[in-house]
Amino acid sequence: MSNITEDSELIKQRRTKLDNISKRGIYPYGGRYDTSSTIKALKDDFSEGKVVSVAGRIMAVRSHGKSSFYDIKDSTGKIQAYFKADIVGADLFALLNDLDIGDFIGVKGDTFKTRTGEATVIAKEFTILAKSLKPLPEKWHGLKDVETRYRQRYVDLIVNDEVREVFITRSRIISEIRRFLDEKGFTEVETPMMQSMPGGAAGKPFKTHHEALGIDLYLRIAPELYLKRLLVGGMGKVYEINRNFRNEGISIKHNPEFTMLEVYENYSDCEGMMKLTEDLVKNLAGKVLGRTTIEYQGKTIDLSKWERVSFADLMKEQFGITPSDDHHSWIKKLKAKGIEMEGKDITRTQIINIVGDLVEPKAGSHPVFVIDMFKELCPLAKVKKDNPDLTDRFELYMGGMEIANAYSELNDPIEQKKRFEDELAGTKGGKRNIDEDFVNALEYGMPPAGGLGIGIDRLVMILTNSPSIRDVILFPQLKPQSPTEEK
Repeated sequence: MSNITEDSELIKQRRTKLDNISKRGIYPYGGRYDTSSTIKALKDDFSEGKVVSVAGRIMAVRSHGKSSFYDIKDSTGKIQAYFKADIVGADLFALLNDLDIGDFIGVKGDTFKTRTGEATVIAKEFTILAKSLKPLPEKWHGLKDVETRYRQRYVDLIVNDEVREVFITRSRIISEIRRFLDEKGFTEVETPMMQSMPGGAAGKPFKTHHEALGIDLYLRIAPELYLKRLLVGGMGKVYEINRNFRNEGISIKHNPEFTMLEVYENYSDCEGMMKLTEDLVKNLAGKVLGRTTIEYQGKTIDLSKWERVSFADLMKEQFGITPSDDHHSWIKKLKAKGIEMEGKDITRTQIINIVGDLVEPKAGSHPVFVIDMFKELCPLAKVKKDNPDLTDRFELYMGGMEIANAYSELNDPIEQKKRFEDELAGTKGGKRNIDEDFVNALEYGMPPAGGLGIGIDRLVMILTNSPSIRDVILFPQLKPQSPTEEK
């Protein structure tokens, strides 16, 4: 990228050109401009001699005395425009001197192909639509520019076509998810993003205050409890593509604001959600990518093979731990394996989470369903009939990441309240409360159901071969670089 001194001089030159344009009586930030088609559509159905109108950003200029070639780019593609003084006229041709790479223009003219076969528009007239006051960076790729690319995504999208393609693919993935579920009879719904009580998942919430009501509210960490209220109300198959917020760390796999798909189906269960998940992921790969074998960070993931792995078996094999062991036995067995547990007040749930991080299968070659999760890991799931210490739940791993989570929903209000009370007892300082209204809803009767949550951002990472969650979120959360940047 240019240094500060060079940028300042270029900006000064562009402002001078802006003044020149205004002095001609031309408004440099135009208005509506009707195009005959997108550039991609024009090139896909290209024929010579057609009268066309295109608009876009100037990306390159090649001047040859009384003629110039400009590369014009819109959101769909790029085409060459040819300007000749004796066609557009001397005055309009002179106006080209005040244009720069980065400016938006509209061009009307006739199509033809150059001697090299390149699709081109011979300009008969052109219109300035927006003057760019800052120069585009010459070199934008590379690790050193990663932070700047995230901070100035608008520039990233201008100069890196592959980045824009990732977000177009993301949009197609979400559209295909909707189509898939809609065709299966699910209803898309919306539930509150501001909640009086955070629930439905483990996580630290963001807190805000509603002035008119005089109450504290929380940005949701999950929509689960509201969606299950809808099952109580008789909406049997619902889903929500929702924004969730968790006041926690940031990494290549975590962003404090993220997108989830949550699905609930009455009379289904964990097994039903497993089939739905497999069918959905295969469908997305086939419809959006055109294949069911995908590449992710140097590994081939085969979507024709889906494996099941028992979490309980892994714990027993690696640590000799069973879900019926008492608290002290857990710590003793972990220490025997070289894992130190600090603090006398560490809870059983914290132990499970720590060990869970160590035994999570890093699925690379194919998707893996992790089943037989310990009861303490999920207070909202039914237990297995043959083992009350385990829940009827799975987590899906692809490319070494957790992508989805599902279970047979607990619909027993008495057992649910007990689980909430047990969870609350294990929370330091008792900071969380029991959602009594949710328990009240269950007391009206909720049918047996399966529930599924899929991390959209991580799924898009896998399907677009993106190494970081920041690569699939248009404006990821970042720490400000300086006080100036915060303004």
